[in-house]
Amino acid sequence: MQVSEAVLSRISCRGFRSEPVPGEVLRDILKRARHAPSGGNLQPWHLYAVAGEKLDGLEADVLARFADHPHGEGSEYRIYPEHLKEPYRSRRFKCGEDLYALLNIERSDKARRRIQFRENFRFFGAPLGLFIYIDRQMQPGQWADVGMFVQTIMLLAREHGLHTCPQEAWAMFHETVARHLHPPPELMLFCGVAMGYMETDHPLNAVRTQRAPLEEFCTFIGT
Repeated sequence: MQVSEAVLSRISCRGFRSEPVPGEVLRDILKRARHAPSGGNLQPWHLYAVAGEKLDGLEADVLARFADHPHGEGSEYRIYPEHLKEPYRSRRFKCGEDLYALLNIERSDKARRRIQFRENFRFFGAPLGLFIYIDRQMQPGQWADVGMFVQTIMLLAREHGLHTCPQEAWAMFHETVARHLHPPPELMLFCGVAMGYMETDHPLNAVRTQRAPLEEFCTFIGT
């Protein structure tokens, strides 16, 4: 698979088959992903790959916590700015509305929206969950490095016929996740990544987010 094909075929998959990801495939992806760029070669990431009964137990605990704390335990960083300006606010709003529309969930139906949101904490049925951590000492430059690492994982997954979904929502329950993974105190949970084989008939996997035209985000000077 060419890189361009992997980029264009990658989506945030929200419906997975239960078929497990072979261990040798996962290890191949991660061995290659470690070559993602990072400033000063800091490699400021740490990853926990969880599957099977361990993942089932972790998800069950987070879902039980979600029942009483639907807004989470408080992430250790602000996932979105407090007052999101345009055009970012409209882009985020449309993304959510397109998802719920495919499930015929009205904006006023808070109960059904909450039920759908909790699917984040089942990794949308994926058999494998990756938890991406960053050292607390790191600065914005290194957060960008972690983003490139995650993107590299997702593109390599496409080479193996796998799909992924990066999920910052997991940061909302970092305390419960930590009780299962026991990360050292210097690590902060950045996001989760669902990985598995796509359930092609799932309605949410038909979503394709709109992207701004080239002229909107790029200024050409001398080219």
